[in-house]
Order: sequence, then C-alpha cells, then structure tokens
Amino acid sequence: MKIPEKYKFIVELGKALHTYGIPSYKIQSYLTEVAKTQGITGSFMDSPTWINYVFYEDENSYNYIECIPPGSLNLGALSRIAELTNKVIDYKIDNEQINEELNIIHAKTKLTNHYQLTLAYAFSAGSFSILIGTNWISFAFSLLLGAFIYLLVYLSSKSKYLVNVFESLSALIVTIICCLLTLIFPNFNLGLTILASIIIFIPGLAITTALEEITSKNLVSGGAKLFDSIILLFKQFFGVLLGLALMTSLIDIDLTYHVSEMPKWTIFFAVPVLSITLLPIFQVRKKDMIFGVLTGVIAFFMTVLLSGYGVLVSTFIGTLTVVGVSRLFGFISKTPKTVFLIQGIVMLVPGSKSFMGLSNSFFNPNTTTGSGNLFEQVAFILMGIIGGLLFAGTFRERSPKKYKLETKK
Repeated sequence: MKIPEKYKFIVELGKALHTYGIPSYKIQSYLTEVAKTQGITGSFMDSPTWINYVFYEDENSYNYIECIPPGSLNLGALSRIAELTNKVIDYKIDNEQINEELNIIHAKTKLTNHYQLTLAYAFSAGSFSILIGTNWISFAFSLLLGAFIYLLVYLSSKSKYLVNVFESLSALIVTIICCLLTLIFPNFNLGLTILASIIIFIPGLAITTALEEITSKNLVSGGAKLFDSIILLFKQFFGVLLGLALMTSLIDIDLTYHVSEMPKWTIFFAVPVLSITLLPIFQVRKKDMIFGVLTGVIAFFMTVLLSGYGVLVSTFIGTLTVVGVSRLFGFISKTPKTVFLIQGIVMLVPGSKSFMGLSNSFFNPNTTTGSGNLFEQVAFILMGIIGGLLFAGTFRERSPKKYKLETKK
C-alpha cells in the first residue's frame, strides 16, 4: 500500500528512530509531537519488530503497519535523528529537507573503520579484565581475544548463518582457546579472560533498557526486549558451558584458579580506556566524545566512592548523577542527553555479574552462597538504575508546546 505523501516523512522518521535504538516510549512521544506540529492527528505504537501508524482524517482513519528488524544501538545516528526530530518540532526544517537529512544519516552509518573497531574491541576486553582483577598474562590475551572477537563480528556480517549462531559460537571458540592457554601458562585466569573477551556482547545494557521501557508502562516492547536479552545471555552462557564441557573431558582444568597481580593504580587508566573504547563501537560523533567519556568515568567512580553505603544506594545515586551530568553536557553540546546517558549507564549495568553468577552456579557448586550474593547484587544494581532514572524524571513526557500551525496557500 502506497503511503500518502503528507504522512511519508513521519513514517520514515519513525523507522529511523527505531533502527538506531531509541526506546519505544520515546519514539511514540517524538512521533506524536512531530505530528502535532504538522496539524496531523495520529497514534503510534512501536514494538521491537514492527511499528503501527494510525492517522485520523475527520471520520476516516489511515492505518499503516511496517515490520522492521530490532534496532541496534548507534549513538551517532541516534544523536542526528533526535536533532532532526527536534528541528521538525521547532519548525526549523520542511518536509522535503527531512528525506535529504535522513539519507545523509543512513549513509554515515555505513562508514566503518575496521582498524579503529579492532582496537576498540581489543582494549575494551583488556581494560575490563583489569577492572575485575587479573594478571599481566591474562590481560595480554584478553587484548588478543578481544581483537579476534571483532574478526568474528566482521565475518558474521557476511553470513546469515553466523549471525544466528554468533553469540554461542564466539563464546565457544573463546572458551576453547582459553582452556588450551591454561596448558601453556599455569597462571592464566581462565574464567576472567573468557568474561573479558565477550563482555561487549553481554546484554546488561539491553536488560536495563528493557526494564526502563517496562517502568515507563510500555509493557509490550519492554517485555519482548527483556525476554530477548535473557535469551541472549543464555546463548552466550551455553557457548561457554559447551566449551568447558568439551575441554574438561580432554584435559585437566581448574575452573576455580585465579591470580590477581595487577597494581591498583592501573584501574585509573582502565576506566577511561574502557569508556573510550565505547566511542567507535557505538559510533559516537566527534563533538560528543569528550563528554561521553567523562560521563562514563564519573558514573564508575561515583559508585566506587559510595560503595560503603551498599550497592543499591551507590547505584541509585550514581544513576542520578549520570542523569544530571548528561543533561548538563546535552545543554552545553546541544546533543540529546540520551547519548551521554547511555554511555554512563553502560558503566553501571550488571551484565558481567549476571554472567559470573551463572558460571559459579554451574561450574563451582561449592560457591552457592557467593553466587546467591552475585544475583542479589544484580537485582540491587538494576533496582538502583531504574529507581535513579525514575526519580530523575527520565520517563516524563516532553513539555507541551504551543504549536503554530501554518496553512500553505
């Protein structure tokens, strides 16, 4: 069915907002406000796999539904799309220019620097291994395995089969390699290196985003995203479980062995490096990079400074701080605060703790209590983040504006 020309730009705008990872409740709010600025009465519903547009004309209505694959987080495109949406709302752009701007945004997302991404994946794994307490040998191999993971990412873009099995396959290959390394290096930290190598894919942020949508009463989209995130976590865990099962049947592996010998001062380098590695992975715009890194660093060290008050309180206050800092940086840079907020929340999310809790439960039965504490910490961190977002007013509607509808002669 052909889309009426006067509605086409709203449909394209909704598709772009969905594709680049803006939460459903924000997409619906944006589209409703854009429609009002154009004198259009409409109702919109976004889910992870489709968008439903309903436009009302007197006593008639026009309904358009489009199936769209789940969006992937791209903060650069998200920033540009949000800015474009605000231009429409503030009457700074006409309908013809909207399509031109969208084409430019789509073209920029296709530009890929493989060298930068390889370094980003490598140092994200390496810096995270320092944060969780490792040794120099494990740190070095975390770097190499992180770069290897990006090779798998690149290969998966060439094959639909690899895309479907990527999470489990990458975890399986990394686990097998790490098990073989224990034969050569007795001081090799097996579990921590596996975790660091695949940390970029552990869906802590996805789980947090899903709970954010559920909290905003967007139950269909939030529930679907939460279930998808949990399945993604289990797919990765299955790869690790299968790899360890295969290797322990062939060689003798001590799953509980751990040596931490990194100097404590290295954490002060690891935190900003980890935050910097997120920039090319999320395709953050150059003008937003410094503020994005600062937000991530502030988020991490705020929770560390307040750790004496417990994980719930420290995460709650850390989230409030991240929201406040994001709004400040958004005001200064004229960039949507969501761009900085996500980079800060990434440093708080409990994906790694969830994975470690699963690992302890299955591979080390003697640590049942420790595993229970880990899952308790995961719950507290999630509650702290969602509570912080809620009390900071993240879910409130955009302030209503007085629309000056112009009629074309």
